[in-house]
Amino acid sequence: MKKLSLSIRVPTLVTYVTKQLNTFFPDDNIITEDSINTIIFEAFNRLEQCFQSINLPYYRKDDSPYFNHLHGDHYSSFLYLLSRQAYLNGIESVAAKIFLLNKALFGIDAFYTIQLPESFVFVHPIGTILGRATYSNFFVVYQGVTIGANADGVYPAFSERTILFSNSSIIGDSKIGSNFIIGAKSSLINSFVPDNKVVVGNYPNHNILTNTSNQISNYFYL
Repeated sequence: MKKLSLSIRVPTLVTYVTKQLNTFFPDDNIITEDSINTIIFEAFNRLEQCFQSINLPYYRKDDSPYFNHLHGDHYSSFLYLLSRQAYLNGIESVAAKIFLLNKALFGIDAFYTIQLPESFVFVHPIGTILGRATYSNFFVVYQGVTIGANADGVYPAFSERTILFSNSSIIGDSKIGSNFIIGAKSSLINSFVPDNKVVVGNYPNHNILTNTSNQISNYFYL
């Protein structure tokens, strides 16, 4: 596997993130570069693992995985992983600000307590809300997607190879099989979907079709 190449040096990125956090959230709890340095390398290890699996054009440069801090989808993924690492390291005050920075810049609600899989990709995810579901590898999420709980606080569970197209919703006690696609503006609530299916339309009048395509290979090396 080739190493992740970067549009910006890591020390410069540390300064960049630190300045953003203190500009957006100028309270008495000043974020220092030292606190970002304690989490950035673990976050980049996760980012490298993730980006190595993605085959979209803007994720490659000279046949290597590539992180561009001025590409919104790249940077949003990085901020999620950075906030997640801060949370795992027990510095939740830093995690909270990084999460809110991601929300402010890109409109995505990907809280640091959720555990996204090793391989995932955000596709211009403005307005996307990712609740505390069970997520699996090769997970693609577009803009305006909502993953949420039912009235009993139960969240969906996803298998591998999932594509959630724009403005779709999956809510509650939903068990989703592998090689799954939900169409734009479609929804599921407390539903079971077996492997190799496409869902179009809104619950309870949605249609479950057979997924005969291999669209997931448009996003990941499989």
